[in-house]
Amino acid sequence: MRILAALLSLSAVALAGNAPPVIKASPDFTVTEPSGKQITLASQRGKVVVLTFMFTTCPHCQAEAQMLTRLLKDMGPRGLSVLGVAFNDNAAVLVPGFVQQYNVGFPVGAADRQTVLNYLGISEMVRWVVPQVVVIDRKGNIRAESPAQGDPNLQTESYMRELLDTLLKEPAGAAARKTSHR
Repeated sequence: MRILAALLSLSAVALAGNAPPVIKASPDFTVTEPSGKQITLASQRGKVVVLTFMFTTCPHCQAEAQMLTRLLKDMGPRGLSVLGVAFNDNAAVLVPGFVQQYNVGFPVGAADRQTVLNYLGISEMVRWVVPQVVVIDRKGNIRAESPAQGDPNLQTESYMRELLDTLLKEPAGAAARKTSHR
């Protein structure tokens, strides 16, 4: 009987691993640029949004900002929006220099660490890395997001280009397909 229970338990775990990711609505978030201009996720409805949470001093974040700038240049006319949020120490002071030095072509604001972790649903007690990337479809649903430990795919231009191209082909009113990447 114990063997049967163990097999059933393993089967349930195996099936759960093959379940499609859950598509969920993104909470609203406000990006406040150094100029004071505020951009809310709600104002981006109808666009595909890449929301990247970064440290201005992180080499991976710097490279990702440049990659996202290229993608925005190519895909912006089709409805792509990219927003950045720096949340390292002194981010509000460092953002203007970061944007200039790395030729970032999208709005970057600063937020405190707890606000960012609350949006991401990450506990302060969990080990996490940056960048943290969230991809939101035209209807405001999260379709891909980094786990706390990061996701190299969401930092790879070819992967992001394919994911964003798929999402940009969906009309704003279309039912979300099971193309979630997580």
